[in-house]
Amino acid sequence: MKNNLRLGVNIDHVATIRNARGGNHPDPIYAATLAANAGADSITAHLREDRRHVSENDIAKLSSGIKIPLNLEIAATEEMLKIASTHVPYAACIVPEKREERTTEGGLDVVRGYSYLKNFVNKLLSKNIHVSVFIEPEKEQIDAAKSLGAPVIELHTGAYCNAIGSNQSQELNKLIRSAKYAVEIGLECHAGHGLGFNTVSSIASIQEICELNIGHFLIGESIFSGLEHAVQQMRALMDSARDKSNKETRA
Repeated sequence: MKNNLRLGVNIDHVATIRNARGGNHPDPIYAATLAANAGADSITAHLREDRRHVSENDIAKLSSGIKIPLNLEIAATEEMLKIASTHVPYAACIVPEKREERTTEGGLDVVRGYSYLKNFVNKLLSKNIHVSVFIEPEKEQIDAAKSLGAPVIELHTGAYCNAIGSNQSQELNKLIRSAKYAVEIGLECHAGHGLGFNTVSSIASIQEICELNIGHFLIGESIFSGLEHAVQQMRALMDSARDKSNKETRA
């Protein structure tokens, strides 16, 4: 198992600010370039059905205009399958989506949606797209994801980030157990949602997790310190936590 940890930077909310007034500024593609220069390993963009963040035009520009991999977050719909098949990003992460939600509220229910998702995943894989599913840290969801044929899972870290006191320790332990189990059964394990400077280190310390996807916090922090500085600081916290974890494992 490799112990390096990748950082995917989600640029959705650069597009949110742009869309507030229309026009072309701020440009999410420029933000992606800055993030890459600052140490991001990939760029994540969630193309929602209501297009509240990035647009399909943004996806087209990202696909051709950045030098690091694009991870396209999509709901499991025929429209999104067509778009992914057209632009063929490096990776596609299947996420749940509800029109009324402000942000993704939880993981995809792979168990209940298995039959439809199986076909959806197969079609993405046939395009040589690396497929992941965004799920809760629960054994039954991990098993279902494995059965789908998706090679990657992304564990939802929102409950951990929002928890207080002993509840946060319980949520962290769920993530630790789930990541270990996922790797044991042959899955690649990512994590994300709600992570910030004060929560990333504990997740970065989990050896089995090889990628974190972080967006809203970094875009918000960039208002005060600049995007490159925010990404560099997040990268430093991740690397420090992983290095410490590696040393403890070897000891």
